[in-house]
Amino acid sequence: MPKVERAWELSPAQLYKEFESSERGLSEHEVKRRSLISKNELPEKDRKAALSILISQFENPLVYLLIFATILAYFLGDVIEGTVILLIITLNSILGFFLEYKAEKALRELKKYITFTSNVMRDGEKKEVDAQSLVVGDVVFLRIGNIVPADVRLLSCEEFETNESVLTGESALVEKNTSQLEVNKAEPQLLRNMAFMGTTVASGHAVGIVTAVGMDTFFGKTAMTLSARVPQSHFERSIREFGNMLLRITLIMTLFVFVINAIFGKNPLDSFLFAVALAVGITPEALPIVITIALSNGALELARKKVVVKKLISLEDLGNVDVFCADKTGTLSETEVSLEKAVGIEGEPSQVLLEYAVLCNTQFGTKRARHTGQIDSAILKFANQRIDKKRIVELEKTKVVDTVDFDYDRKRMSVLIEKNRRVLMITKGAAESVVAVCSKVMKDDKETRLTPSLRSKYEEYAGMGYSVVALAVKEVGRKNNFTKEDEVGLSLMGFLLFTAPPRKTAAHTVSELRKLGVEMKVLTGDGPIVTKKLCSDVGFSINENRVVTGDELDGMGDEELQKLAERYNVFARITPTHKYRIVLALRDAGHVVAFLGDGVNDAPALRAADVGISVNNAVDVAKDAAHIILLSSSLEAVLTGIRGGRKIFGNITKYVLNTISANFGNMFSVASTSLFLPFLPMLPSQILLNNLLSDMPMLTVSTDNVDSTFLRKPKRWNMKLISDFMVRFGLISFVFDMIMMGSMLYLLHATENSFRTGWFLLSLISELVITYSIRTQMKFYKSRPSTLMIAGSILAFILSIIVVYSPIGVPFQFTHVGVEYLALTAGVVLLYFAVVEVTKLDFFEKYGL
Repeated sequence: MPKVERAWELSPAQLYKEFESSERGLSEHEVKRRSLISKNELPEKDRKAALSILISQFENPLVYLLIFATILAYFLGDVIEGTVILLIITLNSILGFFLEYKAEKALRELKKYITFTSNVMRDGEKKEVDAQSLVVGDVVFLRIGNIVPADVRLLSCEEFETNESVLTGESALVEKNTSQLEVNKAEPQLLRNMAFMGTTVASGHAVGIVTAVGMDTFFGKTAMTLSARVPQSHFERSIREFGNMLLRITLIMTLFVFVINAIFGKNPLDSFLFAVALAVGITPEALPIVITIALSNGALELARKKVVVKKLISLEDLGNVDVFCADKTGTLSETEVSLEKAVGIEGEPSQVLLEYAVLCNTQFGTKRARHTGQIDSAILKFANQRIDKKRIVELEKTKVVDTVDFDYDRKRMSVLIEKNRRVLMITKGAAESVVAVCSKVMKDDKETRLTPSLRSKYEEYAGMGYSVVALAVKEVGRKNNFTKEDEVGLSLMGFLLFTAPPRKTAAHTVSELRKLGVEMKVLTGDGPIVTKKLCSDVGFSINENRVVTGDELDGMGDEELQKLAERYNVFARITPTHKYRIVLALRDAGHVVAFLGDGVNDAPALRAADVGISVNNAVDVAKDAAHIILLSSSLEAVLTGIRGGRKIFGNITKYVLNTISANFGNMFSVASTSLFLPFLPMLPSQILLNNLLSDMPMLTVSTDNVDSTFLRKPKRWNMKLISDFMVRFGLISFVFDMIMMGSMLYLLHATENSFRTGWFLLSLISELVITYSIRTQMKFYKSRPSTLMIAGSILAFILSIIVVYSPIGVPFQFTHVGVEYLALTAGVVLLYFAVVEVTKLDFFEKYGL
């Protein structure tokens, strides 16, 4: 395969020769041959290999302590204790590895749903191919919204600019050209005739030849070593805060227990191992695995419903969303627009207007402006039905002199054509934008004054529910370059009237969002009249019957904008900058915001939102900026995602509340009694085994059913709730532990080993049983747990009995206890369950849950 070191120095002819390519592109046969040599792929930075997942199971301070304790036990001759601890570490790590590896494998499958394509010339035909299939020598077409798929030497370009911040850190757009360059250093900043892999096309369009792919690109050589700081989500911040709280409690309790036991003259090794075991017992060390399983399982379930989650954490944030921002198109109305009428100034059908609209079109002919969209597709479809093919062929021969491309500030575009040796500027765009630069009207090739009634004519059409595009024209003198400043003094020709039928499911979608406690806000570039009409047609209630326009937002301060964004729910004729500011204002007001967008200029708002949502046929930059991709246009997928996110949040919350209350209560009881008992109430190995077995059903919590009442409104991590729950239910656990301890010592006259065995059974069985009360905010019998969770509990119970009553329990120093111990355990657990059930209902009512 040809390899050219300094492609920026060569002319187009030399490039074709060196890369053994041509204007017809490569043949498919040659592409297959070259793809065997070099692939356009980069290693995934966040992909975990099996070995790294296994190693990560041991990368935990608590595991380090246990390993140290094992070594110390062996060193001091306590082989049995050391072996038991080592066995528990191994079992826990194997279980963690298996579950995390399975989740990682599932994530890799999810990424296959998201596709990035490139337009290339192969065998003389323009084709759309998977970007990963590109090879050196491919001729590629680049346009606004693309992520450059490989390193490309530009052969031709028009007003072509790229954002290279991913490589250089500079946010300013870089204007490109096709001139040959001679530079001493091959740095991206200096190579203005190159487009680099990973950068984004901000404006214009270009044709180029691929010079490097995959790891041979500038991005492959440098960017993979960079680590951009990604802001933490609300969920990540909450988990970190929770972890810090537990760490403080664990350190204080374990240090206190170790010191006191040492002061009372107990064996230093036993005291150290006991303190370490307490630290492990208090900590919900399976939380990262539970979160990973819950998120990955939720993502796979959503993928089956055509929702692909790119960033797992965003799935949990989706469940917390309370504001959903989206354009009216695709939500309240159908995605596809259609041209219904092309009318002149007085409303008469106009063939001339339609022909001029065809000429002023991004998808007609060869030299066209960079902004593409559904409007232009609809014009061509309409024209092909009403203009005969012979006339279409004649229009295709029209010479295009220049273009003035669309932008969101002007909301219009222009094409300069040559007609009868004259140069005409045809301008097309949002009706009010085009009318604003018109001073006359044109009918039957005659110009007359533009009256106020004609100037506002488009408002009548908007009131009928049409999206109105205006067309204007003027004759201009010849010159080399035309700009937007030339768009003045035009003659208005007429209007193109578009419709996007109301979605049949719009009312249902809005109603379901409201039931889920999510407010929908419409952010659209369409005018206020047509927007208001559509909202009325689908039954979408407009707050205070006021549609806020972009003009009102211009120059508005952040504080005032925040109040406006919260108060109103329909914003019309707004720009991408307005969308971005509205999303930020809502977030600053404390809302969790989801934003749905698919256009080039939606990327800033997608990144600013807590959850950015796009569709699989969106432009590359929108898909890249989004956290979640919809594979279908149905918003039912969004509703499904919100419910799925809340289910995940609910199950993670169950694990947290169950483990911290049970662990805190049990370990506090063990720590307290160790201060006045002449022996350790539970051996370190027994605490660790208890912790391992009690985690078995909790590892299945991600599959548990969630009450429908829990899904009705957004939930947030509430550290006060968690700490209050831990203290209240931990104290209840402590009280019943003391009842069990007193009963064993003074009623059953328990020996040292029978006391430890009895307490082990109480601690484990009570946690298994209490889970079924804490897992629901309703009365326990009204909420059905998952089959897998029930199976996990039964398995843990059976294993605990086997360990106690078989030779397996010998290394743990368990002893056979009589039926009286089991009867006492059953009685205490049932009473404990009843108290927790009553207290739970009062607790959740207090917090309004």
